[in-house]
Amino acid sequence: MLTLLHNPHCSTSIHALDALKDAGHEVQVRKYLLKAERLGAEELRELAGRLEGDAVDALVRRDATYKKLGLALDGADTDTVVATLVEHPALLQRPILDDGQAAMIGRPRDRAAAWAQAGRVVGA
Repeated sequence: MLTLLHNPHCSTSIHALDALKDAGHEVQVRKYLLKAERLGAEELRELAGRLEGDAVDALVRRDATYKKLGLALDGADTDTVVATLVEHPALLQRPILDDGQAAMIGRPRDRAAAWAQAGRVVGA
């Protein structure tokens, strides 16, 4: 089962969801900004272990909140990233596709087409 960590207010996230559905894939949508659907520390740690790239790539570092908080986390370790995301879930990069074996950030947008075609995280 594919899980999409989704922000319905993000056009890139909407594009990814549409591409996956149009390709006929069943997708579990997790609106991670809703309190009831937020990822806890353990889930974030597990996600970081499946994420292609470094854990810090899961942070939106060009966000106004990131700048307002005065964060400078380039090169941060997994524990620091997890603690930051538990405190500030809006800083989670989106969309993220998780196929249970690997996870991938859906930026740039053309990755969504590759996901839709393959039905799994590409490169996993």
